[in-house]
Amino acid sequence: MSTSSPEAVKKLLENMQTDLRSLSMECKKKFPPVKEAAESGIVKIKTIAARNADILAALKENSSEVVQPFLMGCGTKEPKIAQLCLAAIQRLMSHEVVSEAAAGNIINMLWQLMENGLEELKLLQTVLVLLTTNTVVHDEVLSKAIVLCFRLHFTKDNITNNTAAATVRQVVTVVFERMVAEDERFKGIVEQQPPVQGNTNRRSVSTLRPSAKDAYMLFQDLCQLVNADAPYWLVGMTEMTRTFGLELLESVLNDFPGVFLQHQEFSFLLKERVCPLVIKLFSPNIKFRQGSSSAASPAPVEKPYFPICMRLLRVVSVLIKNFYSLLVTECEIFLSLLVKFLDGEKPQWLRAVAVESVHRLCVQPHLLRSFCQSYDMKQHSTKVFRDIVNALGSFIQSLFIVPNAGNAAAIGAPAGGPGSGAQGAAQGGPGTGGVSGNLTTQAAFEYRGTWIPLMTVSVQGSAKATYLEMLDKVEPPSIPEGYAMSVAFSALLDLVRGITSMIERELATEEEAAAEFREVHPDKEWQPKPGAHLVWEEMVSACWCGLLAALSLLLDASTDETATENILKAELTMASLCGRLGLVTPRDAFITAICKASLPPHYALTVLNSNSANLSSKAYSIQGQNVQIISPSSESHQQVVAVGQPLTAQPQGTVVLTAKNIQCMRTLLNLAHCHGAVLGSSWQLVLATLQHLVWILGLKPGVGGALKPGRAVEGPTTVLTTAVMTDLPVISNILSRLFESSQYLDDVSLHHLINALCSLSLEAMEMAYGNNKEPSLFAVAKLLETGLVNMDRIEILWRPLTGHLLEVCQHPNSRMREWGAEALTALIKAGLAYRHDPPLALNQRLQLLLLNPLKELSNVLHADIRQKQLESVLQILQSQGDSLGPGWPLVLGVIGAIRNDQGESLIRTAFQCLQLVVTDFLPTMPCTCLQIVVDVAGSFGLQNQELNISLTSIGLLWNISDYFFQRGEAITEELEREEATLQKQAQEKGEPLNRPFHPAPPFDCLWLCLYAKLGELCVDPRPAVRKSAGQTLFSTIAAHGTLLQQPTWHIVVWKVLFHLLDCVRTSSTTADKEKIESGGGNILIHHSRDTAEKQWAETWVLTLAGVARIFNTRRYLLQQLSDFFEAWEVLLNHIQSAALSKNNEVSLAALKSFQEILQIVTPVKDSDKTADAFAAMGVPPVLIDPLSASGPGRPLVRSDSLVERLTRYNGAELQAPPPGEESALEDSALWWSAWNTWYRTGTDSTSPPSGPMEKLFFIPSQPFLTALIQIFPALYQHIKANFSMEDLKKLGVILHGAVSVPISSDASPFILPSYTEAVLTSLQEAVLTSLDVLQKAICVGPENLQVMYPAIFQQLLLFVEFSCKPPQYGRMETKHVANAKYNQIQLFAPAEWVALNYVPFAERSLEVVVDLYHKTACHKAVINEKVLQSIIKTLRMPLGLKYACPSETTWKLAVSSLLKVLSIGLPVARQHASSGKFDTMWPELANAFEDFLFTKSTPPDNVSIQEFQKNEAVDVEVVQLISTEILPFANFIPKDFVGQIMAMLNRGSIHSQSPSFTEAEIDVRMREEFSKVCFETLLQFSFSNKVSTPQEGYISRMALSVLLKRSQDVLRRYVEDERLSGRCPLPRQQVTEIIFVLKAISTLMDSLKKTQPENVDGNTWAQVIALYPTLVECITCSSSEVSSALKEALGPFKDFMQPPISRVQNGES
Repeated sequence: MSTSSPEAVKKLLENMQTDLRSLSMECKKKFPPVKEAAESGIVKIKTIAARNADILAALKENSSEVVQPFLMGCGTKEPKIAQLCLAAIQRLMSHEVVSEAAAGNIINMLWQLMENGLEELKLLQTVLVLLTTNTVVHDEVLSKAIVLCFRLHFTKDNITNNTAAATVRQVVTVVFERMVAEDERFKGIVEQQPPVQGNTNRRSVSTLRPSAKDAYMLFQDLCQLVNADAPYWLVGMTEMTRTFGLELLESVLNDFPGVFLQHQEFSFLLKERVCPLVIKLFSPNIKFRQGSSSAASPAPVEKPYFPICMRLLRVVSVLIKNFYSLLVTECEIFLSLLVKFLDGEKPQWLRAVAVESVHRLCVQPHLLRSFCQSYDMKQHSTKVFRDIVNALGSFIQSLFIVPNAGNAAAIGAPAGGPGSGAQGAAQGGPGTGGVSGNLTTQAAFEYRGTWIPLMTVSVQGSAKATYLEMLDKVEPPSIPEGYAMSVAFSALLDLVRGITSMIERELATEEEAAAEFREVHPDKEWQPKPGAHLVWEEMVSACWCGLLAALSLLLDASTDETATENILKAELTMASLCGRLGLVTPRDAFITAICKASLPPHYALTVLNSNSANLSSKAYSIQGQNVQIISPSSESHQQVVAVGQPLTAQPQGTVVLTAKNIQCMRTLLNLAHCHGAVLGSSWQLVLATLQHLVWILGLKPGVGGALKPGRAVEGPTTVLTTAVMTDLPVISNILSRLFESSQYLDDVSLHHLINALCSLSLEAMEMAYGNNKEPSLFAVAKLLETGLVNMDRIEILWRPLTGHLLEVCQHPNSRMREWGAEALTALIKAGLAYRHDPPLALNQRLQLLLLNPLKELSNVLHADIRQKQLESVLQILQSQGDSLGPGWPLVLGVIGAIRNDQGESLIRTAFQCLQLVVTDFLPTMPCTCLQIVVDVAGSFGLQNQELNISLTSIGLLWNISDYFFQRGEAITEELEREEATLQKQAQEKGEPLNRPFHPAPPFDCLWLCLYAKLGELCVDPRPAVRKSAGQTLFSTIAAHGTLLQQPTWHIVVWKVLFHLLDCVRTSSTTADKEKIESGGGNILIHHSRDTAEKQWAETWVLTLAGVARIFNTRRYLLQQLSDFFEAWEVLLNHIQSAALSKNNEVSLAALKSFQEILQIVTPVKDSDKTADAFAAMGVPPVLIDPLSASGPGRPLVRSDSLVERLTRYNGAELQAPPPGEESALEDSALWWSAWNTWYRTGTDSTSPPSGPMEKLFFIPSQPFLTALIQIFPALYQHIKANFSMEDLKKLGVILHGAVSVPISSDASPFILPSYTEAVLTSLQEAVLTSLDVLQKAICVGPENLQVMYPAIFQQLLLFVEFSCKPPQYGRMETKHVANAKYNQIQLFAPAEWVALNYVPFAERSLEVVVDLYHKTACHKAVINEKVLQSIIKTLRMPLGLKYACPSETTWKLAVSSLLKVLSIGLPVARQHASSGKFDTMWPELANAFEDFLFTKSTPPDNVSIQEFQKNEAVDVEVVQLISTEILPFANFIPKDFVGQIMAMLNRGSIHSQSPSFTEAEIDVRMREEFSKVCFETLLQFSFSNKVSTPQEGYISRMALSVLLKRSQDVLRRYVEDERLSGRCPLPRQQVTEIIFVLKAISTLMDSLKKTQPENVDGNTWAQVIALYPTLVECITCSSSEVSSALKEALGPFKDFMQPPISRVQNGES
């Protein structure tokens, strides 16, 4: 029921009347005025009630009067009356019917009662009712009322005191509440506030409204009172306590912060009054140092006073909490003071209260943030926030370091050693049953012997203080041990919790805003407000050092699992927050702390040590506050759960792990698991620590990288308790989950994780260097695990991941390497098998990325790694071979990356892969990779570890070529598509297309690569490989060459074949001539292959033959090439250089090839049947090769398929004449080029060495020369049309040279028959054949050719000379063949050279000459060139030598030849006598006759008589020739010649006996028959009547007379000598001579008899007759021979014995 309702009003009126009546009754006797007043009051009330509608208002108006009776009642000072009156007044008040005046009166009345000490409690009640029910009391009245309460507070009565205190509190509140209400009323009206002067005093009150003014005055006086100054407004105060004043101030500040914040006047009070006051009151506490007031000091220092100090701290807390923004500077001072109170030197209670105050701040994160913004972030300001945190930290440290010495009331025994501390706890701890109590021990911290129990001080997040609330205590309370620590601990945790949750909330809000912003503006960048971040970062930066110092210490000291958990949680949240804010150093520091706590004490872990060292140098000495990071104590009482080995390079002792270590490890795992995204670079710390823990616990990696507990045998030193054994699977599971959860990390964090694992792994690698101890495989295993779970975004981590694993693969420690390779290959296989989106087939880049590391492994030198690599290639081929697609080049690259130094087994494995590829996968791989397959197969051919593999790989190349052949169309199409795209790309870039053999079509290029590879193998150092490769190369070109387009042949010829020839030629010419002992093992090497040079020779032979065969079989194809002529020249050049090589095998083979390309030898056909078939079609046989007819069922659609090519040839070349006739000018150019080569080869090989023969000089072999010369006839057939005299001369030089070459004595038995047989060598045969061919050609050739006859004669005649004068080969000494030592061939001595027996050759040449002359004697050229003269001149030599000729047959043949030639030639000579062409021939002929008939050589001694007579017959034949062919035609013959002949005959007829014969032979040796014939001829010629000119007759007559005269002389001299000699026989010579003379005389007589007398000169007769007496004188000679000759000579004289005719008659006649 409200006070203004009618019922209430009625009730009020009744009650008032009742009260007045009661008053009247009471005062009736003693106080009549009061009675009267009461009664008139009743009337007044009634009147008011009757007259006014609004009774209450009327009552209020008249309230002074209405109240008056009651006031008077109070004035009686009668307790009973006073009580009644006060009750009545209170009733009026409660109905708000008291006016201002009335209220003043009431107050005055109350004041009197108070002064009289009456009804004190009732007074207080009345004042309270008056002030709380309405607002009529103002200004002085109000102040009086308040003073009244104050005074009552200080009465002697305890109850009154307390009630008054409560009333004062309430009244103060009421005053301020009124002000608040007033402000509320005026909220809408804006007043024009007069400007406030700068430093105004309380005069500024004039601007305040009434209630505000009261409040202002009240607050100002409270300050005055606390400061012990007189109040301005509360007049009449008698006493006041500071404690009460501070409490009132605190309550106002706490309850009405708005008043101070909204009104400048009040703010001014705060600044100017409250703060200075607080600071002043604090001063004794600041100055106080515990223990400094010693008894000796004269002036005792004012001690801190607990009640005031505690209240001041409360005020400060409120000030800071509510008015921080107004009092920035002041708060800075307060906070600094607060921090100072935590000092160790302050009393325990002060520190406790200060800690409680700090705790209050710590639960207000927003306040802390303000500190940070206002102080820490401003320049030149105290870093307050930092100091608070550091002070807390130092405080906690100090509790451990300084025992509670100053606190006598500390519970339990004083903490001495660890033992006593623990004991004390056991006794004092609640519910512990003594030391042996097996109950759970109390939570506590223990550090270096200091044991501090932990109490529950407040609910988490609220700072419920104990000592700050002790307002009733005057003496400082005793603080239990551990209380301060517990509060500080809570404060720390609350601080961390508050800051982190606040910042994280704000971060979350910001992230939401960012997300919304991005949705709305996807194109713009979200810009967060920079301020907030700066504040957060500053807060963290300011507090982290202190927090970390304190938390680390507490973590080390904690013996309670929950406390440990809380500390770890705080470190964890801080680390995570720092991570989110990107503050790397603090984040790492917190993580380091957790890490260190996970590991055994003093564990040497470089990552952590180096980090903390850096930190301590940076951040730990904070302006004057030295925050020590206390190193972990080792003796903490912890349960040991595991003993293991530390992970170090050098073996050390064991280390122990405690339960706390494991707890920390779990926190670490939790950190990594939940906050992995913010760990960044500190992953390294986390993982390093985990690695060491895993190592100590003996976890080892298994398949897929998961860690499993190792076997018990891991190390004798690893001991695990059952507790930890059960934990291990959990830990290993969490570890795996940790890395599995990496799939939820963002890309950057994932990179950090990978980097950390990599650097961890690097350390493990460092450690594993230099020893083969088991390495730590944690990092490698986890890299594998991380890779496997992030397969869906493998691209982003693939490079760093595999890059590092590749390094691991190169590690010297085999176990480490093995795992690196295991991890890498597992990842690659998993990557290839994973179902990517889009699939790998469509994502070529990814596939190549995945396969790339496999290729990189090829650079690792360790065989085990390569083995692993190749095995995985094999597996990949088997599982994914069909889908490798663009990855083929990489896979093939791996297979092909073998090197010789890698040993056989690796090469074998790689080769298996290759074989698999070639047999199964050629059709599935892109055609562009076929070239790589060729290269790889080639590289296996080139490796030198395993010959069989090399040879097999050549076989594979053959298989590959077959595949090309069969799939030609498909491959071509695909390659051409690829080519087009490449071409396009190249054009876009503006670069030329870069691929080998570019201009050729791509399919042809494939072939070219194959050929080039085989070409490389053809020059391999191993003969077997060379041979196999050479055969394969030439076979493939032969078999599949038709597939190539014509321009490609150009490349085949130049880049493949000629290049190969060049290489082989170079290698052969530089090959080593050292003997190779044996081919390894027991293989014997044939002597023809026992040097590298000989082996290379074989290769050269094969290669040259192969190329020549291709030129031969593909002649028509090649001839269409534009540069066929150059190619032909180059080939000929090669043939020439081979032919001139110093190796008989090569040179001979070169000539065979020469013969082949000249088509002298028809190449052997493999496929005669096909050739026949095609021949039926009309295809020239040269085109057909063995495989051209294969694949009958294939539809040949390609533009250049085989059939079309053939038909093209049919069209183009069937008109081509068959080989053997000229086809065109070009053809003759080719033949002439061949001729030049032949000529150069011949010249070089047959020209003798120029210098002296000291060095060994290479002399060509007979078979070589034979082959060389045998080429000529065939070659000549093609060049005869233009064969000139010049060429003939060149030919002559070569033929001559060839024949002159000697042979080595060791070869001679095979080439030469025994010396006695006159047989030609095949070379000589060939030479003669060549000349024969020429001669026949000339014979049938046109007239102009015949000028060559003389040259041929000249050449042949040169050969004829060999019979007497074997040719010299340079200055070489040759032995005669008979003297050569056949059988003593020494191994290294140079063989002797033997000149051939040239006689048969010369004789055959002579026969040819005669034969030829027979045919050509009448030719003009033969006549003009004086061939006959040359023949005679040449024959002069053997004729002249006669018996001195090397062979007796020679001169006989020479004579017979001469006779034959003359029989033909002389008639011709006579015929042309007039032309003078033969003039010079005659003297030559005369000399020849003379040399022969009167030879200087004697017949050999062993000539038989028959033989001699035969020889004489030959001489006679010559003379007969003279008599029949020459002398009868003397008139056509030059006179000199006739004279010479005559002289010769003359000489022959007299003494044709050499003086050297011995006596015994004389009878045989006299050529009597010859002399006789000479003489007869002479005579016949002398007396012939055909003498044409007198001169001739004269010559013969003169000759005759000379003869006769000479005979006369001889006879006379003989007679004389005979007489003188007496008994002595005359010399044989003289006897012979006389016999000849005698015979001559008898012959002369015969001749004269036969001749007509008129032909004989008379003079002759006289001479003949004159001989008679001389003959007669000879009769006395003693020699029987002479006698018989004399008989014969004298006989014919009988014809002269006629009777003499008379002289006259004679004269007349």
